Order: sequence, then structure tokens, then C-alpha cells
Amino acid sequence: MEKTICELFAGVGGFRLGFDRLKSGWKTVWFSQWEPGANIQWAHDCYLSHFGDCFELNGECHTDADIGVVDKNTIPNHTLLVGGFPCQDYSVAHSLVTAEGITGKKGVLWWQIRDTLIAKNPPFCLLENVDRLLKSPANQRGRDFGMILACLAELGYSAEWRVINAAQYGAAQRRRRTFIFAYRNDTVHGKAFSEITPEQIMQADGLMPRAFPIKELEKINQTKLLYDLVEISNSFKFDFENAGYMHKGMVWTAKAIENEIAPILLKDVLQKDVDEKYYITSDKMADWTYLKGAKKKQRIAATGHEYTFSEGAIAFPDPWDRPGRTMLTSESTLNRSTHVVADPCTGRLRTLTPVEAERLQGFDDDWTNTGMPDRMRFFCMGNALVVPMITRMGKILDTIIASEP
Repeated sequence: MEKTICELFAGVGGFRLGFDRLKSGWKTVWFSQWEPGANIQWAHDCYLSHFGDCFELNGECHTDADIGVVDKNTIPNHTLLVGGFPCQDYSVAHSLVTAEGITGKKGVLWWQIRDTLIAKNPPFCLLENVDRLLKSPANQRGRDFGMILACLAELGYSAEWRVINAAQYGAAQRRRRTFIFAYRNDTVHGKAFSEITPEQIMQADGLMPRAFPIKELEKINQTKLLYDLVEISNSFKFDFENAGYMHKGMVWTAKAIENEIAPILLKDVLQKDVDEKYYITSDKMADWTYLKGAKKKQRIAATGHEYTFSEGAIAFPDPWDRPGRTMLTSESTLNRSTHVVADPCTGRLRTLTPVEAERLQGFDDDWTNTGMPDRMRFFCMGNALVVPMITRMGKILDTIIASEP
């Protein structure tokens, strides 16, 4: 089986870099990266600077186009579909044209993944999303993830998932993300795993526990998915845990207690001789102190109800002896979530540099130094995934692919 990849919602190429680092023969045959409303497609241009462009089967290039208008049949065939797609509202309804069809909210990118799976039918799929995917929406917990699993089951795939804290597995950032590994039931891997118990898959034999070993698995709960997506949208609820397995519409889930591999500490990613522009000036110090501190405020909701908003203090500056906090797209701005460190050379407080942000995500230094302004370098890193987590999963995928004809 060829080691070919299609990368959707590619950002600056985290999935591709993670597989390239394996040096085991993976080849990306097509990718898509488009930022809605952006005059300059900074992430796409960064991707191109490292990897070059890809042609569709019709000889055209639309890697910087809205994936919603790309004809999925023109995408080159591939063994593995990957993508980091956003957590959105996956509710659906019957089509106005026919009761047989469904319509989802416009712009929900999961449907682009589903359409690609339908058009290209790849044997394997590896997806990334935020950890709250398992619990959304708040008023119908588990519906959105149930929708994804039901779509995969309907198309003949089984799936494993885990919520991974990258710092627990040797990374420099406490970043929790949901990873989903799906495989067609008619593959060698799929047929073999249909004979293994869900507990064994979740505990030891699956891709996820092999890539991310666990200490133990707590009590397993199970449910059966509805195949009618409209019914799921209207009524499905389930408490998905941080680990699980789905096969032919049956779902098993349990809390996995993670092993801990020594992480990279924040002090390990800090640069020396940093430009003056990253230091906090005295006139801004009061603003930073307020944002990072504890506070209580009386607020009035849209309904007119008055309530108390409160939040606790966070470390100011961020401690050197821990991995960094989860980095957001607002990194480096005057914002409560922005990292502030005591510079190792001067002791003065400053924000992170773009290179330090890249190191938190496991990219090479200056990966985004391709002509984009600093604010966009931070934005792209805030949207990125932790590259070494992809490499860990890729090592296990290498062994799975080796058994396929």
C-alpha cells in the first residue's frame, strides 16, 4: 500500500512535517488551506514556501481555494486523509428538497471531510480537533462527536479516539486535543481488529495506546449510535470520555489515565538576546498585572439578570519549570492568555518571540519566518498542532500500513 496523504485545513503544514520527520516514505499528494476573509493567505503561502504546490487530477491547482467549492473527485487518490478541523455546530435537518437528504449549517467543515471520504474512500483517516468536541454542544453534550462517529460508521469506518495532553508525552506545551484515527472495515487492519475486544484496543493494541501509552483504563461505558443523522441532531446525548472506540455503530468509552513522559520545560524553549520590542514597557505593566490577576465583576446578562463574573489569578510571569500553557491565536497581544516570561538574560518581563511559539508547537525554528508579520506568525502557531504528536502516531501507522497489501 502506498504511503500517500491528503491534508485538509493544512495550516502551515504541521501534519506534513510530522510525517516527513519519520523519513519512512510518506508523500503528500494534495493539501488545502484557505482562511476565510483573509486578503493574504499567509498560512497557505508559508506551506508553499516549505513544500510547494499540488495539482488536482484535472491538472489544476486550487489548494488556496475554499474547500467547499473544490470538486472532491478531482483530489488525487490517497491512503491517509488528515486534517485539523474546527469544532462547530454540527446540527442537521431534512433537506427542503427531499426528505431523503440532510442539510447542515453552511460552512461547517466536517461535511467537507465527509464529502472527501465519500469521493475518495481512503483506507485510513487521522483527524485533530479541540478537546471540547467530545462535550459539545453544552445543551446536548456529545451530540457533535456522535454525529462524526455516525458518519464514519455509515461510510464503513471504525474509529479510535483519545484526548491527548501533549505535555504528558514529552512536548513543551500543556495542550489538550482530540485525535481520531479511523480505518475502513475492509482493510487488513480493520478485519483483524474486529476480532479484538474494545477494552484491548483501548488499553493496549490500538493505535492510540501504542502511540500514547496509558497507566490504566477506568470503567467502560457503551452506547449504540443512531444511523439517522437527523435523529442524532435532535436527540442524541452521551458522555464521551477521553478514550474510546467505535465499530459498526457501537461505541465504547472510558477514562484513560495517561502515562507521563518528561516534558520540555518553558525554560528550554526560551531564546537569548531577544529584540527590545518583546519586552513589557513600564506604562503597560499595570494593564498586564490587572489582566493576570484575580477579579470579580458585576455583570448584566442579555436577559437582564445580574450576576457576578469571577476568575482566579494566573501565574505572572509564567513559571520556567513547567511546560507552557495552551497557546491561542491571540498570543503576544495584551491578553490574559498570553505567555509572559522573565527573560533568562535580563530578568525583565517580556512576551514570547515567534521562534519560541514555534518551539512550543514543535516546529523548526523560523518555520513561519516567510515574510508574514509577527502577529500572523503567532496566529498561525495558535492554530497549529503539536508536531511531535503526529510523529508518534505516524510511527504506529507505519507498522499498520506494512501489513496492508
